[in-house]
Amino acid sequence: MTPREYNVLFLCTGNSARSIMAECAIGRWGKGKFRGFSAGSHPKGAVHPMALKLLGELNFETSGLRSKSWDEFARPESPRLDFVFTVCDQAAAEPCPVWPGQPITAHWGVADPAAFVGSAEATYRFFLRIFTELDNRIKIFTSLGIDTLDSSALRERVKEIGQIKLPNDR
Repeated sequence: MTPREYNVLFLCTGNSARSIMAECAIGRWGKGKFRGFSAGSHPKGAVHPMALKLLGELNFETSGLRSKSWDEFARPESPRLDFVFTVCDQAAAEPCPVWPGQPITAHWGVADPAAFVGSAEATYRFFLRIFTELDNRIKIFTSLGIDTLDSSALRERVKEIGQIKLPNDR
């Protein structure tokens, strides 16, 4: 029997950096078990150039990445979502569409690297820090024995994962 693949949607407002990076990370760490998507409530229309640079340097495939509306995932013909994670505070506070499949939801907020102001080197370091924080959470999430947890325990665990932060010195 083929194991079930779970659909995970990462949301932020602009869908230009955080949610895009999370989509790539889950594609790497959850390959065969999780299928990642990303979207925004008010998509910017383009992926942030620094996100593309970072992901490329980390050997992620970036050619198919695009900034898109969360409306694409609220249609009846959309993939059935199992998990929806907001990665920015603004999207977490907005009324979300009704998602097909009644997914488990949690807030995994991180700072917005697209709003960072600084030199190119400092901006890259900030993007890397945000990516690393999301990447760590996703590694933990993809290692969960999802099939062994009841829905209440699973909901609690994904909320706990969203609280994990990097130490300030990283």
